[in-house]
Amino acid sequence: MKAPDFDELLDTRGLRCPEPVMMLHRQIRKMAAGDIVCVVATDPATERDIPQFCEFLNHTLIQHSRTDDDYCFWVRKVGR
Repeated sequence: MKAPDFDELLDTRGLRCPEPVMMLHRQIRKMAAGDIVCVVATDPATERDIPQFCEFLNHTLIQHSRTDDDYCFWVRKVGR
């Protein structure tokens, strides 16, 4: 499966919960509606936390994947 195009890359590798989600929240606030951020993480908790973040704040989780120790999430900002 081809990875979606994205506007911003957020590398949170090596960080543990709750840092990846806090950094994602900070990044999303800087972005325009419709922009996509690709989050790369190594914390297994992100498989639970980032989808919950998207659901709670109504952002769109376009795709996620796992390769070796990296978890990748493509999130589209919805709203302002």
